[in-house]
Amino acid sequence: MTKTYTSKIGLEFVVPLILVFGTVSIQYLSTHAGWKILIILLPVVLFVVHMFLTTNYKIEGNTLIIKSGFLFLKTIDINSIKKIKETNNPLSAPATSIDRLEITYGKFDSILISPKLKKEFIDHILSINPNVEVRVKMK
Repeated sequence: MTKTYTSKIGLEFVVPLILVFGTVSIQYLSTHAGWKILIILLPVVLFVVHMFLTTNYKIEGNTLIIKSGFLFLKTIDINSIKKIKETNNPLSAPATSIDRLEITYGKFDSILISPKLKKEFIDHILSINPNVEVRVKMK
């Protein structure tokens, strides 16, 4: 069974981005060079929106496919997953929220993700690999 889980979008990322892009836009629109700044700013905004809307986690058979825009694609054998734990680690990751899961797999590898439906995602992983150690507080 193939199932795609979208990434949770956290206000902790959205609000600062809106403030920065909004402030820059308003500040430069009042100048004669305002349209030139918008030509530069618009592709940046579109790229960020694209990353937010295309970050997802697909379970296809025994494989977890992590995708974020056109820049990041990672596949993980679900049977190699050792542990899933809750974290608020702000490191760069294919996650659009600070409400994250750290997946430990392979020998020493780990990745941070932020599925919107955490419990459903974890249950799906456990249905494929019941040996995964889970350390989360389900709300």
